[in-house]
Amino acid sequence: MYQTNERRRYMKKVLCFCILFGLVLSVLTGCMTVGRRFPVDPIHRLQIGKTKKEDISLMFGQPWRTGIEDGKKTWTYGHYRYSLFGETKTADLVLRFNDNDVLISYTFNSSDPNDVGL
Repeated sequence: MYQTNERRRYMKKVLCFCILFGLVLSVLTGCMTVGRRFPVDPIHRLQIGKTKKEDISLMFGQPWRTGIEDGKKTWTYGHYRYSLFGETKTADLVLRFNDNDVLISYTFNSSDPNDVGL
């Protein structure tokens, strides 16, 4: 019984050390990622007044966020990689739909000049 309690305490210490080490490592590397990657190539195929939600799901997958802007449904695809010591890379695509789930406008922004030059 005594050996089991000692072992549990030891394992708790090891677990705490691993968590603390992971946190310190992430602070030292200065990286944080939010969102999820999405393909930028299909953006040139978007057509206002024609492209439907189903088409967009096939092109980009499920959105990272959904919402409402001025009473209209929005889907957002975003990937943001922040770094203290390296290059910060961001990309987001916001799509707005009418009541029939047809694209009425979109905005794409990226910190990668190659993405913007679609």
